[in-house]
Amino acid sequence: MTDTQENKMDYFYQRHQKETLSHTFARSRLLVIFSTMIFTLSVYPVLRMLGAQIHVFVSGGYMSGQHSVLLINCPTEQAAKDIGRHIMEKRMAACVNVLPRTSTMYYWKGEIQDASEILLLVRTRTSVIQKLTDYVKAMHPYEIPEIISFPIEDGSMSYFKWMDDAVPEV
Repeated sequence: MTDTQENKMDYFYQRHQKETLSHTFARSRLLVIFSTMIFTLSVYPVLRMLGAQIHVFVSGGYMSGQHSVLLINCPTEQAAKDIGRHIMEKRMAACVNVLPRTSTMYYWKGEIQDASEILLLVRTRTSVIQKLTDYVKAMHPYEIPEIISFPIEDGSMSYFKWMDDAVPEV
């Protein structure tokens, strides 16, 4: 080979090596940026919840959704009282109201049904709802009992404290 050809080869080799290094550097930067984005998006919900809990702890405020109200319909007053008493004995609720007989209309097996029912109004911790629901289903006389929960957004802090004392954390 001649000197000119060798110089061209050296030049080509040096230039190719620089391009390869710059491409590798660019790829690694993109990988770091992409990984950081994925990590941030996956951790964000946890950090947001943690921030809210710290805010509540520092400010002494209430974090909505920690407590819930459940509605449970029962066919008779005795069934309602039995279910309410069992819920209270198991410490799954802070309070159960047995509301007077109501008139109810609903679809059952393709037909409109008319019935009178007794409504239980149950106040508890949101963390207990699934356990309470399973417990009520096991003892309720209906094949598919109505058990509906609503999170409490705000209210009396002293009442929430009382509820926390009455219902142990699951």
